[in-house]
Amino acid sequence: MHSHLIPGIDDGSPDMDTSIQLIEGLRDSGYEKLITTPHLMSDLYPNNRQTITRGYEKLKAELEKRKINMELWAAAEYFLDDHFDSLLQNKEPLLTIKDNLVLVEFSFASAPFDYKEKLFNLQMKGYKPILAHPERYVYFHKKPAIYEELRNAGCLFQVNILSLIGYYGKGVAQMAAHLFKHKFIEFLGTDLHHHRHLMHLQTPEVYEKVNEIAAALPLMNKQL
Repeated sequence: MHSHLIPGIDDGSPDMDTSIQLIEGLRDSGYEKLITTPHLMSDLYPNNRQTITRGYEKLKAELEKRKINMELWAAAEYFLDDHFDSLLQNKEPLLTIKDNLVLVEFSFASAPFDYKEKLFNLQMKGYKPILAHPERYVYFHKKPAIYEELRNAGCLFQVNILSLIGYYGKGVAQMAAHLFKHKFIEFLGTDLHHHRHLMHLQTPEVYEKVNEIAAALPLMNKQL
């Protein structure tokens, strides 16, 4: 429910052949449905509903052409910035994971100073925010109480599967374990961008960690 598979529109797959290879790799790993979520970030990746939908339709058509059996949906990973505020103010319909669920992300440098207000405004428009990879925002690591604040502010949490095995570093892995311990995980996502991610996602260690969490927590992935 978090991946970057539409070719050529963000920092994920650069072309159609790569997209197909990544999807085949996920299929062979046991995935049956993929919700791909291109970045929507005004400065770097100025996507919108039209660019994402157009890319999704092309990718879906290519899967059908090659007779690759994979259920595919497209949403977006919304960067919480001024452009996102304008989307809400203009009542632009957001691309959702399912129903009213919207995937959002913070900057890796620092959280928006008004992130609580942004999350509140999103919910006032009828959406439910899913915060992408909260374990990767290292500026929160020394302030773990902020995770409870975010949840009290209405956020669901999506942890990257590769965070669980230390792919992004020891500190991120420790925070992922902390979120697991406190049952602060609703979704697991691949955040797949490229072949290196796929290679690590296919390791036995990943399967063990995912099964451990799925057995312990009422993950919402199965509802999508």
